[in-house]
Order: sequence, then C-alpha cells, then structure tokens
Amino acid sequence: MKQVKHLILSLLMSVTFVGCGTGLKKVSENEKPNILFIAIDDMNDWTGFLGGHPQTITPNMDKLAERGVSFINAHCSAPGCSPSRNALLYGVEPFKSGLYPFYGDEIHVQLMDRYTTLPRLLNEDGYNTYTAGKIHHGLRGDSREWVDFLPKEEAKGKKEFKEGYGYQVGNDSKLSFRPTFNADEDHTDYKVASYGVDVINKKHDKPFFLAVGIVKPHLPFDCPVRFFDALPEHIEAPAILEGDIKDIPVEGNSFRKVRDDRQFKKDKAWEDVRRAYLACISWADFNIGRVLDALEESPYADNTIVVLWSDHGYHLGEKMSFRKFTLWEEATKVPFIIYDGREKEQYKDRKYTKAVSLINVYRTIADFAGLEVPEYVDGESLVTVLNNTQKELTKPTITSWGKGNFSVRTEDWRYIRYFDGTEELYNHKSDDNEWHNLADKPEYKAKKEELAKSLPQNEAPTIKEFVNIWSVQGEDKASLKGKSE
Repeated sequence: MKQVKHLILSLLMSVTFVGCGTGLKKVSENEKPNILFIAIDDMNDWTGFLGGHPQTITPNMDKLAERGVSFINAHCSAPGCSPSRNALLYGVEPFKSGLYPFYGDEIHVQLMDRYTTLPRLLNEDGYNTYTAGKIHHGLRGDSREWVDFLPKEEAKGKKEFKEGYGYQVGNDSKLSFRPTFNADEDHTDYKVASYGVDVINKKHDKPFFLAVGIVKPHLPFDCPVRFFDALPEHIEAPAILEGDIKDIPVEGNSFRKVRDDRQFKKDKAWEDVRRAYLACISWADFNIGRVLDALEESPYADNTIVVLWSDHGYHLGEKMSFRKFTLWEEATKVPFIIYDGREKEQYKDRKYTKAVSLINVYRTIADFAGLEVPEYVDGESLVTVLNNTQKELTKPTITSWGKGNFSVRTEDWRYIRYFDGTEELYNHKSDDNEWHNLADKPEYKAKKEELAKSLPQNEAPTIKEFVNIWSVQGEDKASLKGKSE
C-alpha cells in the first residue's frame, strides 16, 4: 500500500526513474516493496496447488497460491541446480552465457565481474539484502550482494536415524531415504527458516530483500519422522508407461539415470523413495510456512511481495529415470508463485496457464522495485500478466541442457531438439505424460517448424573453466569428457 509522500525536497532526493518493463514510472524509496524470495531445491510439481501427486501435503504453499498468482505451467532455464540458478540470478539464459553445465565455486569470480546479480542490483539500490540457505549454487556471503547472511557452519544440521526405518542404498549417505528422530531445530532447513523469521522480526527502516533457500527435497531424502508418518500407508506411483522410451532419441535416452531406477526396482524400494520425497516436500512446506506466518504477523505484511520458486523438477520413475537432468516435463516443471501483499484482493487465487520461464524472475523483481536492469538481462517482466492472466508473453519458454539441446514449451506443446538434429514433440492436450513422441509423423511437420522458430539461432560456446565434466551434455560432451579421461 503506497504511503503518503514526504516533502517535495525529500521526494526529489529519493525518486528513481525507471523503464524496466511496464513503462516509465517513479518509485520513491518509501514506496519500494520488501521482497521475500523463497528458493526451493529439486521440488517438482508434487504440490497441492499443482496437483502433481494426490497424496502430497503442502498446506502453506497451497495457501500462498490461493492468495496470489500461481504459474501452473512454469519451467526452469536448465534442469540442474547450477545452470538453473546461474540463469535466474545473473539474468542470462544458458545459451547466451555459455553456462550449460555445472561449475565449481570458482566460476563465480569471473561471473561477478561480468554480470550484476539480482541481489547485488537491489543491494546497490539501497535495499538491505539478507540470505540463508541455498540461493546460488556455490557463491555464499559475497558483500556485494548481502548486508548479512547465515554462515554455512551455522546452518549445518545433524541427523539421527534408527535402524530399520526407511531405505538406504548400501552406506551411501546421499542415497538415503530415511526419517530422522532428533529435534527440528537440529536440521538445516529449520535453521535457515529461523534466520528468515528473525530478519522479518527486526525493525527495518529501509526496504529489505530476504532470500531464504530451502534445501529439501534435495537428496538425501531425510527429514523428521512425523512427516513420514503423516503420509498414507500406501504411496501411489506416478503414471508410468511400459515401453515409454522406445520412441526417444539416443541423446535424450542418455540423460536418464537408469542405474538408480534399476537399483530401486531390484530392492523393491521405489515406494520408499517416493514416500521420502513426499515427506521432504512436506518438511520444506512446513519451514516455508514458518517464514510466511512470521511475515503475516509482522508490520511488513502489507508492503511485501513473496516470490516462491524451485530450481527445477524431478523424476520419480517416469521414463524409468530418477533425479533431474532431462528436457521432459518432470524435470523442467516447477512450483512458481507471486504474492503481492499490497494487492491482496486484485491478485487473489489467480492462475496463469500459459508457459512461463524462471528467466523472467530477474526483470519481474526489478520491476517491482522500480529498477532499470542491465541491458544484457534476458526475459521479461511478469507484472503485466499478474494484472491480466490472459496476456501472452512475448518471449518463449526455453530449457537448455548442454549446448545444442533445447526444449521449448507452450501452453499445449513441448518440442525438443537435440544437438544431433533428433527431435521429440508432445501434445499436452492429449498426452500430458509425454508418452507419445509425434516428431516423426508427417502431419506434425508444420507444428515442429513453428515451434523450432523459438529456439536460439546463435549459441554461446560452453565456458570450460571450472566445469564439472560429469554434467557436460550436448555438442561438447564427447570432446570435454574425452579430455578428462
């Protein structure tokens, strides 16, 4: 809610002139909204408001969706933590930055020199910027971005297990799907959310940007036992078609994590894995709710915008795969909600059904804050579609996974083209599970050509410094992996 303007002299000193997406406008320092930025790791559409799984328990995210605008066809820029978060926070698509795969933490030295991150943009404009948990993939506590942060060592949690509860692959601590039996306060996500609650409870004399990075449901799928116990005795499997992979090109098939699928089938453990994933989603939702409740009870409730998103989706057996790292719906579709506390009634329970990319988050938040973004920033502001959910965006929703490998998603279609020219095409009006690849059918030639026009015409070369070789896909896979052997 806009406050009464100060004296003319004060106003002239504090006004910022911008034109970042919705037209030239003036934003006074006193009118700038606070931003609560909630990033979630590895959460697919198994939430109540997206309907991805009938047994999921996510009351807090569902409540936020009912109060704001939920983008029910939202997709990541890349189906992996590092490239997805780099795209969103630096504001550049992988095919323009060359950041297709994963990188070591050292990559951020050159990226911070080349680009201005979203939190840095806000910090330099006078926002007090705070962070806890996983926001970047690797970069932590940079003073150019944050005025305060929760140190990694203070966020480190501990877990206590009981023998005979849950499932684990051998002694692999990452492939653990077990309930924990110690206090909530011992867990990382609880500590991260508590930091967020503490920041909200402070007295603020400047607008704040609070980034809360929830780690679950990232592997290992371990969380407090009561979230396991809250689930039904039998966990439903997602829809899986036998022989689904027969019409998938070689490159697409190479993305699948078949070893995990075989291991879980051998151990008859897929139900345990899915139970643990749903439990971790509920645990994440619980901690998100703690932060949202603190905001609602604070003096800042009426002047804070909440932006909630996950970095990518997740396979739980669909296409006989586990984890992310594909260009199919399971890996690209994400929860994404925007709630504006200043416009409680105007945006209430709105749904945007057209495809939308997380690359638009940077420009959207800058638009809310009244800031002009650097020229290189990709995407477009979503402020206009918040006001009109029938409005079409002007830029396509593209997901990259390796140089030359792209998916474009529209309201009704997904088209995938790999670096070797092979293709997939799915009609979501009749095939929401993406079971039937239509790419080789002559009657869909025109549709493929139409969708292919949205794919990038020029692709940046892959940045090779500090690259994690295991994650390289597409055109550079053979050459880069060959050099490492």
